[in-house]
Amino acid sequence: MRKFIDRQQEMTVLEKEYQREGSSFVVIYGRRRVGKTALINRFCEGKRAIYFLATEESEGENRNAFKELVSESLQNRLLGSASLTQWEPIFQVIAEESKKSKIVLVIDEFQYLGKANAAFPSVLQKIWDQFLGKENVMLILCGSLIHMMTSQVLNYSSPLYGRRTAQIKMGQIDFAYYHEFEKNLTMDECVQHYAVTGGVPKYIELFEGKKNIYKGIADHILNTGAFLYAEPEFLLQKEVTEIGSYFSLLKTIAAGNHKLGKIATVMEVSQSRLSAYLRNLIELDLLVREVPVTEENPAKSKLGLYRIKDNFITFWFRFIYPNKGMIESGHIDDVKNKIENHFIEQHVAFVYEDICRQDAWGLLSEKISFNRLGRWWGNKDVEIDLLAYDTEGKDILFGECKYSTQKKGMEVLRDLQQKAKSVPWNRDARRESYLLYSRSGFTKELEEYAEHQPNLYLRKLV
Repeated sequence: MRKFIDRQQEMTVLEKEYQREGSSFVVIYGRRRVGKTALINRFCEGKRAIYFLATEESEGENRNAFKELVSESLQNRLLGSASLTQWEPIFQVIAEESKKSKIVLVIDEFQYLGKANAAFPSVLQKIWDQFLGKENVMLILCGSLIHMMTSQVLNYSSPLYGRRTAQIKMGQIDFAYYHEFEKNLTMDECVQHYAVTGGVPKYIELFEGKKNIYKGIADHILNTGAFLYAEPEFLLQKEVTEIGSYFSLLKTIAAGNHKLGKIATVMEVSQSRLSAYLRNLIELDLLVREVPVTEENPAKSKLGLYRIKDNFITFWFRFIYPNKGMIESGHIDDVKNKIENHFIEQHVAFVYEDICRQDAWGLLSEKISFNRLGRWWGNKDVEIDLLAYDTEGKDILFGECKYSTQKKGMEVLRDLQQKAKSVPWNRDARRESYLLYSRSGFTKELEEYAEHQPNLYLRKLV
């Protein structure tokens, strides 16, 4: 049985909408594999629900399948025997039935209905306004193609704009819940698995039972017939055209090129030409433009860096895509050796920083206040893994994250204190604290020193 973990916040939103008197209209969207359908199925348990999965078939075939489903679900033989060329009569039956008790109506992969008939959002808008929205119906529209869901449902130009009562953008599951999927893994093994699967439930399930991460990679990614071998192509092919250009861009970023100018130089294209591709990948939730966390006007910052948000996509474009020729010519062991030699230093260490930044929010329960948290870097060659501060106060927290087999000592703290001097925020009137994360713990000297320093926090996350 598939595990259902986390998602308390999303379930709370859905239950609140269900308790509304009368109708409600919820939009759920997000990239494939993150568990949208699993969330809906769990929510619908014990409720009077109709779940329809739209397909890429014609509008007529979808409408007929929807009619048959509604007829069977509501035991309406008259509807089942009717020959219909319009959607309205089917929804009218649902609206009428909802007078007896609330009905949850789910249309999954909604974007395919709009693809089959561009006017379908207008059709549904009229149906909602004229009768469905006046009855006891909870309508859930769900979709995986983010561009289409945005244009058909969420954008101001969409006929359905303004009808929704709630929306849920499904993201990946936080690392804090990862051990609940695989309780036999050590914390360190969880970090390494998370570096490949991210918080995507489907990927996590594939690696279940594979304590050795390299064995899991060999079985589920390096094998040309494996589920994950061509996964990025599947994810992107329906979202973008010119998929080759997007792959080149993602490969360039995964290789460690994060500045716009550097990306353009490596790809031998102009910066202006890259803008549309970068914007699309950001909209698809695959890419993020980061700026130093203290920047007051991020959109205009000249310090922006582009980073892939998805751990698996980063891993694939760093280790699989550049080596596909070797893999498909049978040199899989050579690629596996490359991964084993560089996996920790070139990939896991950076994912560990992300995990530490997630964990650092827990310090709010300590005697420190902050409302912004992220990374920081300046014009010079100074980078701080973690910086959190209170925009309305004086507290500022500087952090360093070390994924190493060596215990860390006083030199790491001194180095961080030196870096902190480069951060100009509220320099003359701030209250500084320091946070060190270490995979392998700390030296006795540093631990004894920390006992007498109320503004120094040591955390061994693995």
